[in-house]
Amino acid sequence: MIVRISGEGQYRLDDGEHPKLDELDNAAVAAVDAGDEDAFHAAFEELLQLVRGGEQLADDDLSVSDHILPPADLTFPEAQEEFTGDGLIPEAS
Repeated sequence: MIVRISGEGQYRLDDGEHPKLDELDNAAVAAVDAGDEDAFHAAFEELLQLVRGGEQLADDDLSVSDHILPPADLTFPEAQEEFTGDGLIPEAS
């Protein structure tokens, strides 16, 4: 699967990483719902690090992203708009 971090680039991850991505996304949503800014930033940073651990694609690679994450400098008020409901990473079917 290919995951884009807005403003940073695209990364190819093994499909086996999907459950961990979903888990971290759910943790970020739960932190936002609880109003816990520190927990949100911890979960979001871990999510970004997991994605960055994948193979970074070349800037000229036009592969379609399966998931798009907000930029690393996302503020908590912005997160309250982005991380809602089921989050950014839908559960694998």
